[in-house]
Amino acid sequence: MAKPRKTAQSEPEAPQPREPWLRRTRRIIGRGLLGIAAVYGVLILLFSFVPPPINLYQLSESLRLGGISRDWVGWDEIAPAMGRSAVAAEDANFCLHWGFDMAAIRVAVEQGSNRGASTISQQVVKNVFLWQGRSWLRKAMEAGMTPLVELFWSKQRILEVYLNVAEFDEGVFGVQAAAQHYFGVDASKLTDTQAARLAAVLPDPKGRDAAKPSAFVKKRTREIMSGAETIAADGRAGCFDSRD
Repeated sequence: MAKPRKTAQSEPEAPQPREPWLRRTRRIIGRGLLGIAAVYGVLILLFSFVPPPINLYQLSESLRLGGISRDWVGWDEIAPAMGRSAVAAEDANFCLHWGFDMAAIRVAVEQGSNRGASTISQQVVKNVFLWQGRSWLRKAMEAGMTPLVELFWSKQRILEVYLNVAEFDEGVFGVQAAAQHYFGVDASKLTDTQAARLAAVLPDPKGRDAAKPSAFVKKRTREIMSGAETIAADGRAGCFDSRD
């Protein structure tokens, strides 16, 4: 009688080596960064036509002050002089650049200061999507997001958002709230002088007063009015100013 053949027992599978922790950590971080980028991308597209909600700085000021004044208005509800004044005061080459004013940056570097180097587009990115401060992380994110905002938003939309989120006095955000606060009128009724005064306080809203202007604010107002006339005449307001 034939003996039964012995079947070879299968060798137990060797345990798979674990993925090195450094590679695994990098993969997790990479996925997290991609997720964050996707969220910001969606928000950039969404806010190209939807008014942005309260931002981080406004929220912190609301908690500190017990409330803030803000009232969104559309572009057609803002006096044309306000747009020209803001651009003349903060970013005269707004219509000529793609988010970064390289000439202003070079001048700022030569002078050892960043005053005047931040464009309206960069300020919108900081105010709407990021936080205040001078950290390298925020600056890097601002640099990465600004071209995307320029790509997906019109110049008029960028300026509209800017005027609606800018701080004009302590706890007073947006041109409509500022017009009511300082002059008792709607943003659509601002005169050239009133618009220029509001633009004059933008760099230092807590230290300047548009209703009771100091000698410096009066001088700055005259300069802004002259600058607004200049950019209207030489075409540098053409990308947003089509009503006059």
